Amino acid sequence: MKARFKTIVLSALGTIVVFSALLYSSCSPDKCHAIACAYGGVCTDGNCICPTGYEGTQCEKIVRDKFVGTWVVYETGTLTGGNTYTVAVEPNNDSSITSLKITNFYNSIRGSVIATVNADSIYINKQVVDGDTIIGTGFLEPDAVYAVHGKLTMRYVIKNGKSNYFGFDSTGSPSVWAK
Repeated sequence: MKARFKTIVLSALGTIVVFSALLYSSCSPDKCHAIACAYGGVCTDGNCICPTGYEGTQCEKIVRDKFVGTWVVYETGTLTGGNTYTVAVEPNNDSSITSLKITNFYNSIRGSVIATVNADSIYINKQVVDGDTIIGTGFLEPDAVYAVHGKLTMRYVIKNGKSNYFGFDSTGSPSVWAK
């Protein structure tokens, strides 16, 4: 009787071990199970891969939002002395989530300069606004105290007959924008 009881117990333990091993191997942890990526982001290996125009741990932030607002511009060009003025940056009303429009650019352009953003960079593709040809790029830098994007270094050239450079092609000083 003892041998029979021992056989039953060992068989039961063996069965439990086999089922436990099968259950463990079939239930490997899914790193994306509890992650919800916003704005069409896709979870891969526990991380959200965000579509263009979005960022954040779960793609919850719109990239262009950190550029939107009123900026105080400090600049000295190759043809102009020191100048301080404000520009307004707002979402462009087209269908692109990465498009912005900048008003009061160069303190004299009345039309809107159109720009696109990607991560911490802003790009002004070559365009003619109010008779001036403009092209440039910029980069956001985090503020050392507040850890938000409080400084935008712009490098651009504006041309209307003569070219006025602001750090573009290493000519002149970059234009510094502060929020």
